[in-house]
Amino acid sequence: MVINMPGAGPDAEDMRPARTGAPAAGKTGPGGRRLSPFKLYMRRFARNKAALGGLLLFALLVFFAVFGRFLTHWNYSEADFAALTVAPGTGGHLLGTNGAGNDVYAQLVHGLGRSLVIAVTVSLLTTAIAGLFGTTAAYFGGKVERVMLGFVHFLLILPSFLIIALVGTHYRGEWQVLVVVLTLFGWMLTARVIWSLATSLREREYVLAARFMGVSPMRIIVRHLVPNIGSLLIVTFTLGVASTVQSETALSFIGFGVKQPDVSLGSMLADGQNTLSTAPWLFYLPAAMVVLLTVAMALIGDGLRDALDPTSQSGGRA
Repeated sequence: MVINMPGAGPDAEDMRPARTGAPAAGKTGPGGRRLSPFKLYMRRFARNKAALGGLLLFALLVFFAVFGRFLTHWNYSEADFAALTVAPGTGGHLLGTNGAGNDVYAQLVHGLGRSLVIAVTVSLLTTAIAGLFGTTAAYFGGKVERVMLGFVHFLLILPSFLIIALVGTHYRGEWQVLVVVLTLFGWMLTARVIWSLATSLREREYVLAARFMGVSPMRIIVRHLVPNIGSLLIVTFTLGVASTVQSETALSFIGFGVKQPDVSLGSMLADGQNTLSTAPWLFYLPAAMVVLLTVAMALIGDGLRDALDPTSQSGGRA
């Protein structure tokens, strides 16, 4: 995939060569005006019906997580001891209750919101760390590059799942701790991919010109290297949300993630598995939320990848 996005700063703007194949070159709007890269990407994304469907689905899920609590007077941690494991629509509970008398609808709203907060935060942090780490290693090269890549390879061979499980158990499922450990062990593979792409960028004319002009290494990395892999970072962040939801769900499902009194989709699945035959709604409702969220982010990620890749035609011609 060709990773070309405008981003080199004014330090070397005049010395950059014309890019062949870049989507912004030679593209004009209905009035003959040249389209900006952002408008071109958005137009390509809008032509992808599946991606638009994923974006709409994700927006509905976010809307449900933010405003869904206003449609019920029950709190997710409040127990109705007069209605234990009642079916949906019974006793004033829209989606029924669990064995402790908690309203399933209220827990579903809170659980989806908690899973979204964890997923977006972890994906944002891991993408930022991987982008800076990979481009820094590629820029300096030599001994610095070998040391940084050695550190990445060392972290990759660590039993990260066992460490996350031990830390999650020690801190009794606090979601902030879960965010930290998922971030610490979730950026290495992305960083290595970014490093392999950034090695070809460090020899580009505008990077060499910026070095010759005395621009600081950190400014070159932030202003020239990182923006030119921006499309990869955007797609990585989007798909990272889906993978983090799955990781958080798996950890909570086996008891190493979010725990009571807090609620996430994974903890709801763990509670519902024991009553799958007697109260199936306790398992299938949070499972449906996980599936919908994963599908939405996958469709958005595919749409962004096609829109930002100048060689792709799946998004249609703009």
